[in-house]
Amino acid sequence: MELPKKIRIIGGNWRSRLLTVLDIPGLRPTTDRIRETLFNWLGQDLSGLRCLDLFAGTGALGFEAASRGASFVALLEKDKKAHANLRTNFQLLQSSPAAGIVEILHRDSLEYLKQQTDYSSHLIFIDPPFGDAHLLDLAVIEAARVCDDSEGGGIYVEFPSSRPRQEIEALLPGWDCGKYLEAGQVKACLFRSGRG
Repeated sequence: MELPKKIRIIGGNWRSRLLTVLDIPGLRPTTDRIRETLFNWLGQDLSGLRCLDLFAGTGALGFEAASRGASFVALLEKDKKAHANLRTNFQLLQSSPAAGIVEILHRDSLEYLKQQTDYSSHLIFIDPPFGDAHLLDLAVIEAARVCDDSEGGGIYVEFPSSRPRQEIEALLPGWDCGKYLEAGQVKACLFRSGRG
């Protein structure tokens, strides 16, 4: 039996701590290289930011944000096994607690997002299973209403390399994909509204 893989948290309070990755269909943790680039874009200190990690999976993005001082991070995961693994990973990190509040929710991300008030979060991570383009589109459209990036942050979207970047940009009128990367099968954009 193959042992679960591990990925590491790159920076902040939990730097170098390991997260267990389960072998679950559709689960695809954001690679170290992409996370390192993303958090270079965002800055190393996320103090005061309210973050949502939709489709959290292993929690790599949400835990990374919490490690870097975000005041609130909600990690949402509807798969039962992945949610249980998020809770286990979080318990192991608690030997040195994060500065902010971390909530791990067994919820449907889209339903949760629709219940959020306008401009109530600063940084939203969107990285659903690559097989569900419709889910990605709905989450991106809803995130534009919920995200207030005037204090920093933005909307981070990870999507398959087979999909044109222009399709994602068209979902976010008034937002600019100012930071963009391609790595293997993955494309990623950090959208900012220019309100800041």
